[in-house]
Amino acid sequence: MKNIVSQQWLKNNLSLDHLVLLEARETFDATDSSANQHIPKAQYVLLEEHMSGELQPHGGRHPLPDMEKFVRDMEAFGINDESIVVIYDSGSMAPAGRLWWLFKYIGKDQVFVLEGGLTKWMENGFTVTTEQFVPKPSGHLSLNINDAMLVDMQYVKDTIGSKNIALVDARASERYAGEVEPIDRVAGHIPGAINYPWMNLTVNQEIMEREALEKYFEPLKEFEEIIVYCGSGVTAVVDILFMEEVGLNPKLYAGSYSDWISYEDNEIITK
Repeated sequence: MKNIVSQQWLKNNLSLDHLVLLEARETFDATDSSANQHIPKAQYVLLEEHMSGELQPHGGRHPLPDMEKFVRDMEAFGINDESIVVIYDSGSMAPAGRLWWLFKYIGKDQVFVLEGGLTKWMENGFTVTTEQFVPKPSGHLSLNINDAMLVDMQYVKDTIGSKNIALVDARASERYAGEVEPIDRVAGHIPGAINYPWMNLTVNQEIMEREALEKYFEPLKEFEEIIVYCGSGVTAVVDILFMEEVGLNPKLYAGSYSDWISYEDNEIITK
């Protein structure tokens, strides 16, 4: 797979000087040593601190960070244009996927997600540590924004009803249907969206085989354009990650459903 590396690959290549290993997390508690075991050489990258911007009236629960700040933050982790970046999380691939997408958005090519994450690494009996890794000065990380990867609310609104554009909701089916809504203030989905739950792509830290992925996303290949959203632009990237594995070229609605419902006149569908 082009965006995913295996556990064995990382174990074999962990000592490479130009490899930077990042653990993507939602939160970090420095006092909880049992929760702070990580793969040697890894550094923590946090959703709120590094992967999100300031909350605004619109833009969703996890707006994109200021990208110049994001680049400076990543340079502080020892990343430059020549670095190979490997990202992992607990195994869900959601925080790791968000960070992977941000790197792709700034034009960084050599970026990969670790299959199975930390959970699988520990199940395999590979080495973990609580020691903090101190990166070396890295040099320059370029900022080359790929605008084609991203769409906003108005773009999504203008495409509703188009037969050539697929709008994909990556949330769980019960949230898509409006049966439950544990986070946002109102349940439902954006008109015209079809449901491809992100959690279907990984089970017990095992990802779908290539043939199964091809079959799963086959109906989307008839569309000229694919836009993916979730609740706040985090879990949608898991769909995007695997769509790219089968040759699709999706775009992210980063504000996602939490941004959509921040506009009072936007229609919401339940079924």
